[in-house]
Amino acid sequence: MKETIPVSCSNCSVRRLCLPVGLSEQDIERLELVTRKKKIIKAGEALYRAGDPFSSLYAIRSGSFKSAVIGADGDTQVTHFALPGELLGLDAYSGGVHPGYAEALEDSSVCVLPFTQLESLAQEVPALQKQIYSIFSEELKQENEALLLLGKRSAESRLAALLINISSRYSRRGYSASEFVLSMPRMDIANYLGLTAETVSRLISRFQKQELISVKGRSVSILDLVALSELAGTHCSYES
Repeated sequence: MKETIPVSCSNCSVRRLCLPVGLSEQDIERLELVTRKKKIIKAGEALYRAGDPFSSLYAIRSGSFKSAVIGADGDTQVTHFALPGELLGLDAYSGGVHPGYAEALEDSSVCVLPFTQLESLAQEVPALQKQIYSIFSEELKQENEALLLLGKRSAESRLAALLINISSRYSRRGYSASEFVLSMPRMDIANYLGLTAETVSRLISRFQKQELISVKGRSVSILDLVALSELAGTHCSYES
């Protein structure tokens, strides 16, 4: 059962990563009138399901999620992995309903941002409106990156690109670029990359033998960030 408890943006450990960026303390207080709660989502639980009406955005405070859609043939396609400081629910904005579902990969917490109230406040607070536009733009950018990731690349290049993508997203949020927990199961990684779970496991073993990464359980250490980036076909421009 989901638990709802009060939360304050001003005390949030990821406040600089989501909507409060660039807002004054007074504006943050106004934002707190819109979002007064957080939800605790247990691993394996859905934050929302396909067909649910669009009502809120969700800022991830801790944990991680996968987004997925179910095709007409009943097959599930993982479309996105979301990390702390990122928003979920944007894909339902235009259609008014969620086209897919979001499921917690681990015990996670989110801030609930009722969109109608958020939109009204944004009309009064230019910095908030600018930040919302920036977030929508970032969502489109991530979709384009996903298309490139799943394009005409080799299997090892796809996996390397995913690891670099996750590494860079953690780095931008002030976390380590070289050590992180890969919370998604290999089956989900395989689904996202268009590979088999066996191929993903084999590639991870190969990367370890090549001393590109070290894996213990779900903990990943990137040993050679530049080499892995080159394998992914990307340019490594951040500190490890």
